[in-house]
Amino acid sequence: MQKKLFLLDAYALVFRAYYALIRNPRITSKGRNTNAQFGFTNTLIDLINNQKPTHMAVCFDTHAPTERHTDFADYKANRQETPEDISSAVPDIKRIIEAMNIPVVAIDGYEADDVIGALAKQAELSGYDVYMVTPDKDYGQLVSEHIKIYKPPYQGGVFEILGPKEVCEKWGIKNVSQVIDILGLMGDAVDNIPGIKGVGEKTAAKLLAEYETLENILANAANIKGAMGEKIKAGKEDAIMSKKLATIITDIPAAVFHEEDFRIKEMNKEAPKEVFDMLEFRALTKRLLGEDTGIVDKHNGSETAPSATENKKATADTGQLDLFGNVVAAAPSEVTTSVSSSEESFLSPQKNINNTLHNYILLNDEKAIQQFIDIAIRQTEICFDSETTGLDANDAELVGLSFSFKEGEAYYVPCPAEKNACLALLKKFQPLFDDEAKVWVGQNIKYDMLMLKWYGFELKGNTFDTMLAHYVIEPDGKRSMDALSAKYLGYEPVHIEELIGKKGKGQGNMRDVEIEKIKEYAAEDADITLQLKNILLPQLKTKAVEKVFYEVENPLVKVLADMEFEGIKIDESFLNDYSKLLETDAKKSEESVYEQAGVRFNLASPKQLGEVLFDKLQLDPKAKKPRRDSMQPVKTCWQSWR
Repeated sequence: MQKKLFLLDAYALVFRAYYALIRNPRITSKGRNTNAQFGFTNTLIDLINNQKPTHMAVCFDTHAPTERHTDFADYKANRQETPEDISSAVPDIKRIIEAMNIPVVAIDGYEADDVIGALAKQAELSGYDVYMVTPDKDYGQLVSEHIKIYKPPYQGGVFEILGPKEVCEKWGIKNVSQVIDILGLMGDAVDNIPGIKGVGEKTAAKLLAEYETLENILANAANIKGAMGEKIKAGKEDAIMSKKLATIITDIPAAVFHEEDFRIKEMNKEAPKEVFDMLEFRALTKRLLGEDTGIVDKHNGSETAPSATENKKATADTGQLDLFGNVVAAAPSEVTTSVSSSEESFLSPQKNINNTLHNYILLNDEKAIQQFIDIAIRQTEICFDSETTGLDANDAELVGLSFSFKEGEAYYVPCPAEKNACLALLKKFQPLFDDEAKVWVGQNIKYDMLMLKWYGFELKGNTFDTMLAHYVIEPDGKRSMDALSAKYLGYEPVHIEELIGKKGKGQGNMRDVEIEKIKEYAAEDADITLQLKNILLPQLKTKAVEKVFYEVENPLVKVLADMEFEGIKIDESFLNDYSKLLETDAKKSEESVYEQAGVRFNLASPKQLGEVLFDKLQLDPKAKKPRRDSMQPVKTCWQSWR
């Protein structure tokens, strides 16, 4: 088995975890914000369970000054003070790491970047594949065939692994050794590394393409024509210092890679319990103690905790145990893993279509369809979803319909591509659609209603939109079906990209997907949406938002669907004339600005505007001159910290 070492940049991941949940914070009963602890712990568990490292360490900065601070007093001087919630989280996080038998490494006089660099190079020589877990782009200078950057997923995204090819493409350079050259030229505002004033990333890459190294660029400054040559001459000392500041130190005597010290070891399950209890991570504690893995009785649906012997048997038959001793590859007919909806939203979902018992039925002949309709007509509530050729309901075609009225069971009806044949099929379902006593459940059901309208049908009963229900329960946060399924069901649905490919010119549509795959995908959508409805329904009452949901928001779904279907008439002639009037007014205002400023300049340039307001007009004599990149779009706080 290939030896895999994962080195975690602790503070980068801590800040990232904290701000990932900033709009929907986790607050304990005592008022503590545990975003950082929760997010970091889930990242750690995700790495261990999914990436299967053989060795691991978490590297922290210390408060001791480094050589960089000695060389350049203003190094990192512009960083904002660390939020108290993060400062108070770090001791908890270290306790969790140590309880999991993972080493914590921190060396005075060096940053975590340096420690990771030193350990990575040593491990590479010992035959390891090394993954530096960080969102920090500066690590690109360390990348090699066996050392890569692992960027964890963020807010529903996917992880990235960056090797030499990806790093070079990202920076627009020929080899990874030029990462420090490009940082020396352009600087790094986050760390307050100056670089050469007036040189940005694209210019730096262009210069390196011609001269290869920073030193060669400086040596040829006289040959570089125009203002750029003058900038390079003037910024020579800053560039040399900036390259030194940006260089990750890999020769650290105190950083020694001992294989056994970094090996992933079996964890004492009781060790993290105390800190988990303090942080009120109830579901994590249950998973830690193996209480959530159960054997499902097929007859009555009851769940019983398996004995150690049963657990081992299930493992031998179907897969292996995860970090917590739970089955991670269970046969759908024997084992399922339950996940708390309140706490597992940032854990990788453990359940999916391959390990969860389900019964998804294809209805592709008249007899089967009629039998289904006879059953469905007796239901008071049906979950409904449509599969189509595109995202714009006003420009898409129906590919199929899916229905569910029992958890774990759903039906899929393929629709013919030919319009008249499709209309004939839909006509069979008209008694269902016309039943005003029915409640139709859907995720963004307005889209499905619009699709039916374009074929001349409508849902005449009431509706229950799970996306809308989640909105009134929890106004902030993501509410896609994938996000809600992960949060409330611990379940990862089939991703549409698996069927039609990634977004872009090469992406197909659902009409191209083989029938068995689309049946599983579409029926799963209806099934999962029904399950979400059953979870969200009682929360409407708990959160006291039933009135706003049933009397305000939900009735508007049909109104909005009608509005989108009908469209809005506009007076095109009036708008064209008004546009010309606005253009004339804008031109007058622009000329007024130039007259008052006493100079013509690019109003769209924040830099030029700042120079006019503060340098020429002295709007505020005490105003501090901003950093070179401060006029660029504001980054998120956790990015700024890095």
